[in-house]
Amino acid sequence: MSLWKLFGIESQDAVSPVSSSQSETVTKITEALDELSVEQARFLACYAYILSRVAHADQYVSEEETQVMESLIVSEGQLPKKMAVIVVQMARTQNVLFGGIENYVVTREFNKIANRKQKMSLLHCLYAVSAANQSISNIEDSEIRQVTRELKLRHQDFISARLHFKKYLDILKSHPSPEN
Repeated sequence: MSLWKLFGIESQDAVSPVSSSQSETVTKITEALDELSVEQARFLACYAYILSRVAHADQYVSEEETQVMESLIVSEGQLPKKMAVIVVQMARTQNVLFGGIENYVVTREFNKIANRKQKMSLLHCLYAVSAANQSISNIEDSEIRQVTRELKLRHQDFISARLHFKKYLDILKSHPSPEN
């Protein structure tokens, strides 16, 4: 048996490029959501992945962040908790494995399928996930800024969402001032 078959690929020619219209990450999560319409499953797959992308920006996803992501998938997707847990776990795993490659591809796909209201909702949810542990690191904040750009939202949108969570921003937290 060849290595390609071992990994479920018939031949090297069957490997789809990362630049395909639908990323492999979104496809895998969508298949897990086969009870939903294809459009709704794609939306949730992208949504969960982007949440995971920001949660993992600092190379660690806390239990609190995971719980917030699951809660958001339950409310946004109107899914049972059990299914939301699976979606979030798959998104987290895909992000850890393919984050550097898939981040832009998945966010670009979400940009195509989401309207402005949905993008703004996601932006606020990204901050909610990051603030789950009472602290938004500079790395997480930068990742949210990058997602904002990829979603073609305005800088003003970013600032507006950020202001709702300013008390959690590490950069704004009071630090002891040096004595003169």
